[in-house]
Amino acid sequence: MMGPGTEKKDQKLQVDVIADSSDLESLNFQFDKEDIEESHEIFHHDNRLSSSLNARLIAMISLVGVIGTGLFLSSGGTLATAGPVGMIIAYIFVGTVVAASQICVTETSCLYPATSSYVAHAEHFVDKALGFVMGICDIYSTIIPNELAAVSVIMTYWTDLNPAIFITIFGLVIVAVNSYNVKWYGEIEFFFGLLKISLCAGLILLGLIIDLGGVPGQHRLGFQYWKNPGPFAEKYTTGSLGKFLGFWKSVNSIVYAFGGIQAITLLAGETEYPRRSIHRAAKRVFYRVFSLYIIMIFILSMIVSHTDKGIAKPNGTASGSPWVRAVKLAGIKVLPHIVNAVVLTSALSAANLQIVKASRTIFVLSSKKQLPKIFLKVNKHGLPYVAVGFACCFIPLAYMTSSKAASTVFSWFQNITSSNILFNWIVIAVNHIAMSRALKAQGYSRKDLPYSFAIGKWCGYYSLFFSVIFLLTGGFPTFIHGQWDFATFFSAYFIIPLALALFVFAKLVFRTSYIKPSEAKLRPLFYDVTAKPEPPYKKLKGWEWLTLLWA
Repeated sequence: MMGPGTEKKDQKLQVDVIADSSDLESLNFQFDKEDIEESHEIFHHDNRLSSSLNARLIAMISLVGVIGTGLFLSSGGTLATAGPVGMIIAYIFVGTVVAASQICVTETSCLYPATSSYVAHAEHFVDKALGFVMGICDIYSTIIPNELAAVSVIMTYWTDLNPAIFITIFGLVIVAVNSYNVKWYGEIEFFFGLLKISLCAGLILLGLIIDLGGVPGQHRLGFQYWKNPGPFAEKYTTGSLGKFLGFWKSVNSIVYAFGGIQAITLLAGETEYPRRSIHRAAKRVFYRVFSLYIIMIFILSMIVSHTDKGIAKPNGTASGSPWVRAVKLAGIKVLPHIVNAVVLTSALSAANLQIVKASRTIFVLSSKKQLPKIFLKVNKHGLPYVAVGFACCFIPLAYMTSSKAASTVFSWFQNITSSNILFNWIVIAVNHIAMSRALKAQGYSRKDLPYSFAIGKWCGYYSLFFSVIFLLTGGFPTFIHGQWDFATFFSAYFIIPLALALFVFAKLVFRTSYIKPSEAKLRPLFYDVTAKPEPPYKKLKGWEWLTLLWA
């Protein structure tokens, strides 16, 4: 399909393709030499990377990046803030925004599968300055080794040894995992993902047993905590307003529990058959994460009271987990160590993902000539080792947690990175809206996309609206009389002036301009779609249906 006004006088190349997508039928595209050359230029640097990941590994990497301390530890604070019903509603509400964001990044990435996807998309569809801003903010938020620092806190559950010992040991492990081949990293994360899923399944079963009175010596709980102390918690004030403020406060904390779900497109440039892999993995990851979260939160709301003082302030180890609290109330002794061990793998996975995300973003900015070209160097396995090495250089910052004074400073930097998640969602929505406008301006329809969703047309606006609201209200408690806390205010809103300052800097230094919808380069992307057909997945037979549990 050709957009109006896009006829070329140069030599034409006819490409006939029958795509394996449900949305892209047999089409007849005409491309000229310029389209082909631009396509090769766009994907030139990504083609130098390894393509050894598949849908199975991509899906599990995303699961590992999402399911972690937010579910196992911080959910107790959320329950105490919103109450059982308030927490469930908040998770469902935020889940709809996450779903919209996931659809946005999936549709855009299937048309333009790139390493550090939304950074590349911002440069291609909106403005190179926005891509630079997103890239620097991503690098900044990921080179700070807050997850590695969390490892030392988690280890205090078992030992009083100096945290620096564990930072050294696990820091070397992280360097080793990221220094050879991306598939090695993927397989390790796949193993960690299976541990997390197993723990989730075990906690669901155990929670049901506790609630239904299956533990000797304990009566059936049922929905007693929904009735007393009640379905909603009051925060900052009493009455309906207090319940709403508790709900909205929990919404802002739940955002971070879903953080990392867009990592599914982070390694698109290193994935075999990226379009079909991203599309399948994106759908399955969201369904699994959302279903697991709602089921586990529902069960948690029945086995722990939101007024229990033991869940309000998690300390970073299993002792602060609401699940562990429920188990202790039931008189079970072994589980806390298991939970702490899986939380440890969660922190290690997140620390690994930080190095991957930082290095790939550095690689992309270097490919756009916004960082030194030395970061484009790759080893024989297609790994951008210089970018990885640079990201690893910041691991020693984790030693700051060994000093009380330095730990305070470090925690400030650590908290600042949290609001970057919402900034990511905002940019993803803006990218999707810009791509949709470009399609319309150049005469294409959504049916021309390699993969699309029925509700995708509105997802960008829905996700953008609520992501902006979440960001602007992230620090609202500091504006309530008697609740002022500069650290909370700073961490909630610093991303806004930082992004504006970087945007102005990029506009002045790189002399970038806004890309009009009619000027966005869509034809080279469609050429890549047609020139690289991806075979359909084979139908599952017999025992192969079991692979749906992880693939």
